[in-house]
Amino acid sequence: MTHLWIRAEQRDHEERVGVTPEGVAALIQAGLQVTMEHSSVRAVPDEAYRDTGCAWAPENSWPDAPRDAIVFGLKELPEDGSPLIHRHIMFGHAYKGQPAGRELLKRFKAGGGTLLDLEYLVDESGRRVAAFGYWAGYAGAAVALRCWAAQQSGQLCPEVSTHASATAMLEDLQATLTQTGSARPTAIVIGALGRVGSGASDLCTQMGVPVTKWDMAETASGGPFPEVLAHDIFLNCILARPGTPVFVPASAKTAARRLSVIGDIACDPTSDFSPIKVYDRTTTWTQPALRVHDTPCLDVTAIDNLPSMLPVESSEDYAEQLLPSLLALSDLSQGVWGRAQAEFERHIGEV
Repeated sequence: MTHLWIRAEQRDHEERVGVTPEGVAALIQAGLQVTMEHSSVRAVPDEAYRDTGCAWAPENSWPDAPRDAIVFGLKELPEDGSPLIHRHIMFGHAYKGQPAGRELLKRFKAGGGTLLDLEYLVDESGRRVAAFGYWAGYAGAAVALRCWAAQQSGQLCPEVSTHASATAMLEDLQATLTQTGSARPTAIVIGALGRVGSGASDLCTQMGVPVTKWDMAETASGGPFPEVLAHDIFLNCILARPGTPVFVPASAKTAARRLSVIGDIACDPTSDFSPIKVYDRTTTWTQPALRVHDTPCLDVTAIDNLPSMLPVESSEDYAEQLLPSLLALSDLSQGVWGRAQAEFERHIGEV
């Protein structure tokens, strides 16, 4: 019997979960064994899972799970260097040359475990079967607007937090923008036709922010792209990969520009393929903005777990997309799991 062990998240500000109570019940009905770790932070509380029929385990006890269990979580594991013996379903951020990702792969190689990376669960056409993208774009645009609002009074963006709902986020952001006393900024979204870009564009529209929507057709020339510098806010929603053009070169810091905020929602600054060359590290919930130039001002926000700001909506949306794949876990050699396994084997061979 396939045993799915749903671990509690251990990263700060991470309240999401990849399967809802309804999903757990469906998995058990399909014949899977499901163990749920207790969690003190999960947005969907333990009580909601009580009647699903799942087994329970202490919070963060996954290292002691049976060796044949498939451990399922969303974000990173603690970086303690320990060998990883299980099969792990998670976002590994390990296949694009990231230094931390290479260390993660070394841990899998040392322990004999396997990474089934959620980012690489794709269908026959190569399209991801489940993604948090829409809510990443939505929250990322909100943070970028907060950065712009703070600049209007000569400040850096203050600490950000979770919101009980998207409606609550919108009301709070609307008040913040109104308090600036300024006209709404202009924004340009690159990757506007994708899930991430759609979320970013929708948030801007709901806030009354004029938004220019670009996608592959507008960036096919390979650059340079002076139009980016002509907007107040640039929202990057393009996943870094080989061949991605540079949207913001290092020279943009000192160039004549209107641009004052970059929201790198794709958030892959340590990748060799990053299209934004003015910064080299992610930002955090406590320090959302990184000032990369003073005069004229230029701030970058690049938070890598943006959907966590709306943990309930993003969890429900993602879990619905992912459930059909979880129901197919009994055969890891086929379909999305077979492709994820092949991706892992290709990269682990380079470690």
